[in-house]
Amino acid sequence: MDGLILVHKPLYITSHDVVASLRKVLVQKKIGHFGTLDPMAEGLLFAAVGKATRLFPFFSKMDKTYEGRIRLGFSTDTYDAAGRSTSTETSSFPDIRIIATALRQVEGEVSQLPPPYSAKKHQGRPLYTYARRNKTVAGRPFQVRVHAFFLKAYSPPYIDFGVRCSSGTYIRTLAHDLGQKLGCGAHLAELVRTEIGEFKLQDALTLEEIRMLQENGETEKFLRPMKDLLAGFPKIILNDEGVRLVQNGHPVSQEHIPLFMTDISAEPVSEKPVYRLFSPDGRLVALARPQPNPPFFAPFLVLI
Repeated sequence: MDGLILVHKPLYITSHDVVASLRKVLVQKKIGHFGTLDPMAEGLLFAAVGKATRLFPFFSKMDKTYEGRIRLGFSTDTYDAAGRSTSTETSSFPDIRIIATALRQVEGEVSQLPPPYSAKKHQGRPLYTYARRNKTVAGRPFQVRVHAFFLKAYSPPYIDFGVRCSSGTYIRTLAHDLGQKLGCGAHLAELVRTEIGEFKLQDALTLEEIRMLQENGETEKFLRPMKDLLAGFPKIILNDEGVRLVQNGHPVSQEHIPLFMTDISAEPVSEKPVYRLFSPDGRLVALARPQPNPPFFAPFLVLI
């Protein structure tokens, strides 16, 4: 079994719990998730099965979209509602226009510090191991991009918001930093991941729905096959000789690609485009990049 599952992760369980549940249901050990969701968050989670786990570098880089709620008034040590208060609570809240402006000012390239309770590592150990021992460790700042951060509703002390951002962005940190900027403290109260790339939460299934489909032998209703993944990359169909070469890690040229019509000598090789190589019977064989002089395709990820 190889492919991708869109899972609707519920509240109060970890992303690893989702994977453990799927391993039991599918009787499959090789399952992993692409893009962790905190236990206090729900929403879209990618679960890769079998050979699809090798596609992590591509799916993990996709932009994410969230909807959530920020609680103004005090900050917490985890930056969310699960933590302990780290500031005196206030009941004095900013005007809605100040809130909307502050959110917009976060958009663009942002330097973030990871939350103290996070899996980011310091000297080889996750930050949460230090935080649990009441040790203060300054994590390294890293760059993320916030494409949009906007106000949906404001009913003090709660801000309902939407955000679209690059992979790796800590929404908890956005909430905490907003509270610092506004001077009233804040933490993340609720969070739902609604989109990853072009994939949407409404197309995801619960663990119970997946279990029922599996028991009914309807795997095709929850497992997206390898041939349908990374559909944004150009598709090339090899002949049998080309498949044999790629299986052994060798490059292929146009003579092995009877159904490929593009002149790759005109491709912008410097941008390192990725192509999906298929067998004549429709199996995804490998991912490859074009090389010039003479033009050929060099596989860098063989999947059969």
